[in-house]
Amino acid sequence: MKMLVVDTEREEALNLQIEFEWVLRQEVHAILKQLRTILVECAHRFPVPLYDNEGKKTEKFILSVSPDQLKAVLTLTGDAITQADISFKLCKAPSQTQRTSITHDSPWKLQQVQDAANHLQTAINHIDDVDDSYHFKTSDEVLHVIGNILDALQRGRNSLLVPKKKPIEELIKGRNMKSLVPNLPEDLAVSFYLQSHKLIIAVYQLLNNQGTMQFDSRQAEIGVQWLNDVLLLLMNGQKLCQQLKDKISVFSVYKDFTVGSRSPSALSY
Repeated sequence: MKMLVVDTEREEALNLQIEFEWVLRQEVHAILKQLRTILVECAHRFPVPLYDNEGKKTEKFILSVSPDQLKAVLTLTGDAITQADISFKLCKAPSQTQRTSITHDSPWKLQQVQDAANHLQTAINHIDDVDDSYHFKTSDEVLHVIGNILDALQRGRNSLLVPKKKPIEELIKGRNMKSLVPNLPEDLAVSFYLQSHKLIIAVYQLLNNQGTMQFDSRQAEIGVQWLNDVLLLLMNGQKLCQQLKDKISVFSVYKDFTVGSRSPSALSY
């Protein structure tokens, strides 16, 4: 009976080794190819030059908060706002309308778009670094590649999902504020940013409340279709990576598995 159990264990171990070799030689490359297709499609949705994508796509948007609290009519070209007419009212002077604009001479840069595109490019590069004829030998090799791809994809998504927060003082002195014509008073700041699938404009005003500095704000937003598409494709890429990672992790228990070996020494009989 003991010998039968040992033989069964050896047979199971051998079958597991055979499956492991097949996954490393065949399935990993097939999934990387599928993943690359998804990510290149994602690259084509970006409004900037990336993987034969011409970029510089131009869209017009109207962001507003009624009644006449905030309105921005703008043109988004690539990763920059190239034209905008902005008007708003704040609590400090509710009857007064502030107006400013952005012109083609000094566009407002949306750094989040280029950051996300750069991380996507990095993820695709990690795939391209793996030669089609390369034979993975251990689960650690695969997990290393998948880990690098997942990290790049997560950074790309975070660039669009989680805009960097800045103190109002930093916003007021920011480079993009110089794009506004005419310039706003020193207690006012405008901010354009992306959050998830939305383009957002926020207007802030510093207030001195009995010696305590506070701020009043207005915000308007609008959905952007290509952002929604990009985030969905990035998520699909992450899911595919995670599925492969989970499958490979099953084999990672047997650290001494190598392609061509028929006696996985990490197993005890």
